Amino acid sequence: MAGNPDFNSLLSTTLQNYQPTLVDNIFKDLVLLNHLNERGRVRVEEGGTSIVEPLLYAVNDTVGTYSGYDAIDLTPQEGISAAEYDWKQMAASIAISGIEEAKNRGTEAIIKLLNAKIMQAEMSLKTTLNSQLFGSASASTDFNGLGNIVGTQNNTVGGIDANTNSWWNPTYDGTAATLALTDMASIYNQASKGSDVPDLIITNHNLFEKYESLLVNNIRYQDVSKANNGFTNLMFKQTPVVFDLTLGSDASGAPMYFLNTKYLKLTGMNGYWFTTTDFMKGTVAGVDARYALVLAYGQLTCSNRSRQGFLSANA
Repeated sequence: MAGNPDFNSLLSTTLQNYQPTLVDNIFKDLVLLNHLNERGRVRVEEGGTSIVEPLLYAVNDTVGTYSGYDAIDLTPQEGISAAEYDWKQMAASIAISGIEEAKNRGTEAIIKLLNAKIMQAEMSLKTTLNSQLFGSASASTDFNGLGNIVGTQNNTVGGIDANTNSWWNPTYDGTAATLALTDMASIYNQASKGSDVPDLIITNHNLFEKYESLLVNNIRYQDVSKANNGFTNLMFKQTPVVFDLTLGSDASGAPMYFLNTKYLKLTGMNGYWFTTTDFMKGTVAGVDARYALVLAYGQLTCSNRSRQGFLSANA
């Protein structure tokens, strides 16, 4: 293998020093990841066999008024359960081949090469995580996504079957009629309870443009913090409406998610949340290269699906 063996230490230290910046960048440029992070919904927790989210799904029926020596209802109450989510694993490898190392001799050249490879891994991790958060966990190893948490009814999420536990279904309208403000208001209101309302509405760009066309001429309100972070947005009631190209370009049956992120959480495992391994010198699986890994163990969880809304509409 070509190169200086001290490069392992040099490369590993450089990668480890960049790790905090890598995490910051992953949650900066894409609107859903940015929003979850800004709302404090990206949490790092200690490990365990699974992630458990307590759920409150029914009222306490013993509450009531009484007088003097009236008997107070002591009936044991149900209505408290828990959703249980498996940890998922994501990784990116950063490799420098023997010939690349030989062509980039010297500290400055090899660090420049490493920085380019770190940028490549960072962009790929960010894109993959964002894509899975909009997906439906179609592969057993995928993170949960809005597709299976919010965009699907009567399915099993967090070990709870919504087909037999209707309270665990999202607020849902899949009729796919032409987008109308009344339809948006209906989903928004059904997913709300008092001041507990959706804090982000996200769709694809075609449905976003359709929504923009429905607004009163020359009146365009924006969420200032979203705009300052570089995200085009419009307001619906008190909630910003944004788009993400990950949701495709369908003009018919396009998705619109009404998210209350108070009940959504992107959980990372302490010690394994976009952490980096040391570079290893020598042939790995018969390949002449040095390798390091970026590892992320986590999962997207939900503790109240009924506060999440889904509308399928045509632009």
